[in-house]
Amino acid sequence: MSSLYQLTEQFQELLSMALDPETDPEALADTMEAVDGEIEVKADGYAKVMRNLEADASAIKAEIARLTERKKHIEANVDRMKRSLETAMRLTGKTKFKTSLFSFNIAKNPASLKIDNPDRVPEEFLIPQDPKINTTAIKKELKEGTVYDWCHLEQSESLRIK
Repeated sequence: MSSLYQLTEQFQELLSMALDPETDPEALADTMEAVDGEIEVKADGYAKVMRNLEADASAIKAEIARLTERKKHIEANVDRMKRSLETAMRLTGKTKFKTSLFSFNIAKNPASLKIDNPDRVPEEFLIPQDPKINTTAIKKELKEGTVYDWCHLEQSESLRIK
């Protein structure tokens, strides 16, 4: 059985045969049938492998979603426990103590900046940014019939296996 690369070469050779007026029509038909049957077998094999890989990817995606959800629950439990411990420490006035395993204290965090009126921030504190192209809006206008000399829609094709 030929590889897909070899089959592609065989199709190119078949095309050359078809273009050559000296080629015997029966030989051309026999060659076409042999190559055509092989590519169908190869295509089935490729499709089977691709379906297995897609199933694996789907199973991995589902497992990632499951583990992500589990991680969220665990992190939420840690956060609840931490807040509960902090509340208890504040209510009892024990904001700093040590045990044989851990040290506990309620400490001040670094000051965080809160902008009360963003419109009044001087320009020296603004970060200039390059404009971004709104491709969604351009595509919509092109689909509605607007013509521009600086862009166009391009239709591509891809293999679909059902």
